[in-house]
Amino acid sequence: MASNAARVLDIIDSRPAFTQADADRLNARFEGVDAKTMLGTLIGEGALGKIALVSSFGTEAAVLLHLVSRVDKELPVIFVDTLKMFPETLAYREQLIARLSLTAASVVTPNAETLAEKDANGLRWSFDPDGCCAIRKVEPLARAKDGLDAWISGRKAFQSVTRENLPRFEIEDGRLKINPLGDWVKDDLEAYFEEHDLPRHPLEEQGYLSVGCAPCTSKVAPGEDPRAGRWRGWDKTECGIHSPIDGGGDDDEANQPVF
Repeated sequence: MASNAARVLDIIDSRPAFTQADADRLNARFEGVDAKTMLGTLIGEGALGKIALVSSFGTEAAVLLHLVSRVDKELPVIFVDTLKMFPETLAYREQLIARLSLTAASVVTPNAETLAEKDANGLRWSFDPDGCCAIRKVEPLARAKDGLDAWISGRKAFQSVTRENLPRFEIEDGRLKINPLGDWVKDDLEAYFEEHDLPRHPLEEQGYLSVGCAPCTSKVAPGEDPRAGRWRGWDKTECGIHSPIDGGGDDDEANQPVF
């Protein structure tokens, strides 16, 4: 017998998990709230959906990783290994994972076929750093973030002029992007390292204040911008994984991925 009930249509909800209104609301809600309390509240509420922390395991990474470990040691932690990393960074990653008992750390690497096609000799960094970042960092991270509703970034406003006015919450590609340490300054980080006796990146004492891929990272002279050692000699300040935001932040339009 035919049913008289109205047929229910399957509808795919393609709306983003978060909107700018959500980011604005969260920025207002957590204004003046310390980073650990903010993270603990949000993760405890379970309102962020599927979330992960993206970490470079650079010179300042231990602070955010420690904060997150105190809230949820099972939170996924994503690391992009461009296959051009310093050996010291890879060793430091292993050290921090063990020290902080992070149980869901993962590594994503560039697509082998893409590397064979676009960087067969491994020297693209030397003549096209934007293109190199695109295939070795941006695309792998995009794959890793596929399916996430939100992600946690370690950016700080003080790191360079391209990161001024950095909000704690922003929207990027329909995802909520959280910058818990956005308003921290260098003294805050130094105090946190000392208070919790966190290990330092082994290259920091050699003058590498911001560590990325080995071929494109150099030492920073006293008084220089902490990120001055990244892509030295190029008109480039970001790798491209951070999109520009309205009103400031990562003004990286010149460095968007080029495949």
